[in-house]
Amino acid sequence: MKTDPRVDAYIAKAAPFARPILARLRAVAHSALPEGEEGIKWGMPHFLLAGKNVAGMSAFKAHCAFIVHGEGRQGSEGGMGAYGKITSMGDLPTETELRAAIAAAARRVETHGSATKGRARPAPKPEIPMPDDFAARLVDSPRALAIFDALAPSHRREYLEWITDAKRAETRARRIQQAIEWLAEGKKRNWKYEGC
Repeated sequence: MKTDPRVDAYIAKAAPFARPILARLRAVAHSALPEGEEGIKWGMPHFLLAGKNVAGMSAFKAHCAFIVHGEGRQGSEGGMGAYGKITSMGDLPTETELRAAIAAAARRVETHGSATKGRARPAPKPEIPMPDDFAARLVDSPRALAIFDALAPSHRREYLEWITDAKRAETRARRIQQAIEWLAEGKKRNWKYEGC
């Protein structure tokens, strides 16, 4: 497997309890995915095949997590990934289990182009109708309207959910005003979190 020095740095910066866990997970990923490569995605080490995510690992203050893309998102005791919160070497699944899960994700990548494709897609969310008060404010700001219309449907939905979820009229009015300002500046609803 092609290694990435950023993964070495990530492991070195992890808490002392986490380093052997991360090193073990990395070794198993290397043995299960010899034709893969390492990378950093969403700030955490990932193991890739043809540039597609197969598995990833992360370290937190009190636990580690291992994610095999295409498996469940949360373990029974919480935490990120199907393996839950890994606090010691004893919490790790067997090498055989991990290798099998990684191999299954690699097959999904080879077959479908993604480790998560091939699963049933969730039903699309119902469309949120444009609120009259927001529509009126958009018409008053041609730049905001143009930006809103150019947004991807998911980004338009974020604005509409934010506005329609307001419980009080004052909150809704404040959110509409803020939305108009952000849109006029070319910003998506969650622009603060981009690039994190």
